[in-house]
Amino acid sequence: MPNPLRIIIAGGGTGGHIFPAIAVAQAIQELQPDAAILFVGAKGKMEMDKVPQAGFLIEGLTIAGFNRTNILKNIILPFKLVKSFVQVGAIFKKFKPNAVFGVGGYSSFPVLKYAQTKNIPTFIHESNAFAGKSNKLLGINATKIFTGTTGMERFFPADKIQVSGNPVRKNISNNLYTKEAALLKFGLLPNRKTLLIVGGSLGAASINGAIKENLSVYTDKGFQLIWQTGKPNANEYVKAAEQYSNVYVSSFIDDMSAAYAAADFVISRSGAMAVAEISIANKPCLFVPYPHAAEDHQTFNAMSLVKEGAALMIQDKHVKQALTNTIIELLDNENAMELMKKKLGSFALLNADRIIAREIIESVENANLK
Repeated sequence: MPNPLRIIIAGGGTGGHIFPAIAVAQAIQELQPDAAILFVGAKGKMEMDKVPQAGFLIEGLTIAGFNRTNILKNIILPFKLVKSFVQVGAIFKKFKPNAVFGVGGYSSFPVLKYAQTKNIPTFIHESNAFAGKSNKLLGINATKIFTGTTGMERFFPADKIQVSGNPVRKNISNNLYTKEAALLKFGLLPNRKTLLIVGGSLGAASINGAIKENLSVYTDKGFQLIWQTGKPNANEYVKAAEQYSNVYVSSFIDDMSAAYAAADFVISRSGAMAVAEISIANKPCLFVPYPHAAEDHQTFNAMSLVKEGAALMIQDKHVKQALTNTIIELLDNENAMELMKKKLGSFALLNADRIIAREIIESVENANLK
């Protein structure tokens, strides 16, 4: 390769953007060890910590997203956007990228837009089943668009789309735990049906409330629970579970590969990465989409599985009334559980990180040969 790959990876704001971006960066390094990689994110957001922790350099932009709760705060957005373009220009002049990869989030927009004005190849990954605003605008002039799901032609030019799946953490795609060893890690017993409840790092108040109120119902049925509550009100949930030996409760689970291996069934929000991980772990699931997600994309993510019979879904407003009865009914129905697992197989797209990395590398190599 005459010119080593110099790639900027842009975007962030949430773990659902950052961790797939890091996975792709690591795959690029494996395939092209001499590649130079620079991340660009938003100052003050979690990528500014998570990316360096993974061993990569990152530059921060002075930029903010559209504030849906306080419209007045959006007055200075145009000024921040102009400033971010100036910052991007300086970054490009110094780093001289020959490819740019965007994972969504508002910080990706000025980076990829600037690259497109300079005729630098741009690649986009859209993890959700409903495309974000930045990616829709950037997709028109993108070199290639990688998607987590099928049916994205309504958002992007069909000839640019490649369904790659969503990159997931290696310890989940290559899970080494047996169910027995995973249960032991959480202090639970073998040969018991085990329910995993996850609501993200900030928790899900509706799910947590319904679980707390019905702990005795689950335990009386002989079910075990692994319950990640999130940080808000964590002490309240820990106290509620104290009397139950078959309930593991924590504000955060570090080893999700163990949690998935231990579980027979999962209750979860339906962020793109949660959906991808649950599909690859092949665990029957009930999704409760976060109702305030942009463009209601979590509902679209869940529905891509629900309409194929691969998962169940309950709206957030119905959780208190319907969650417990729905779960108990399903956990007692082995045939329904097996059917869901069989359907989930078609959504378990593996090696998305290497698929994306290989395409980016080959596109740059082909451009160098012209």
